[in-house]
Amino acid sequence: MSMLRKASNAATLSKRLSGAVLAAGVLALALTPAQAFAKTKAEEPAKVPFSFDGPFGRFDQAALQRGYKVYAEVCSNCHSMNLIYYRNLAQKDGPFFDPKHPNPNDSPFAKAIAADIKVPDIDSDTGDAIQRPATPADHFHAPFANEAAARGANGGALPPDLSVIAKAREGGPAYLVSLLTGYKDPPAGLTVPDGKYYNPYFPGDVSSAWTGPKNKVPLGGFISMPFQLIPDRVAFDDGTKSTSYQEAHDVATFLAWASDPKQTERKQTGFAVMLYLLAFAIVMYFSYRRIWRNVAH
Repeated sequence: MSMLRKASNAATLSKRLSGAVLAAGVLALALTPAQAFAKTKAEEPAKVPFSFDGPFGRFDQAALQRGYKVYAEVCSNCHSMNLIYYRNLAQKDGPFFDPKHPNPNDSPFAKAIAADIKVPDIDSDTGDAIQRPATPADHFHAPFANEAAARGANGGALPPDLSVIAKAREGGPAYLVSLLTGYKDPPAGLTVPDGKYYNPYFPGDVSSAWTGPKNKVPLGGFISMPFQLIPDRVAFDDGTKSTSYQEAHDVATFLAWASDPKQTERKQTGFAVMLYLLAFAIVMYFSYRRIWRNVAH
């Protein structure tokens, strides 16, 4: 009997310990994200108007074309867009869509843009590695062969892929505009590490580099990318003045489209569905009234 009691007590103690360990684990998981979030603070993105805002908004094709040019001439030197094909540029609601060429693979615009890009391939006759002109069926050309090469060329930092960056970052396109135009000189008391740049819109924790009052730690963080969009860095074909804000706004528009290229089509479909449901509800209401009008309830 004594041995059974001891065994029972041991089992009870084991269950209590297991419960305590489980509770501690759950508490740690609950606290860790909150603590990490508390250390990551940045200024709220500015309110930026876009043509595609709202349920009836749609992408401005001219802005998309300017935005692609900013990406091609500036951003693509470091950032890839591995989920985008050259043919996507000529699809419906895309930057270079032409109703005369509904099939984007046949678009002369997509073909011309792709032909200026060299992509790696294998010679089918010799098996040698070659460079050939891209076609509309190719992905956007990546600036680096692999992650190690990308880090080596950027001081250890890995430039993120921009295919869905407008969806992946809180604040979306407005955040991108604020980040790209928001570089500032660091406040007195903030030591910026070598190879880094202070940006109040970039989420981070600068407290370890702050020598000022503990209750006045600056918002923002240190980013590896220097300021890129200087005025007139990109010459727009339509004559639009190339300011830093315009370049940032247009490339953010392009990246928003790349993140959701079916947005306009989805909005139009949703509106048509809502009209159908409204008409259906009206028909059902009057049908109900007609069928049951002489029936006592």
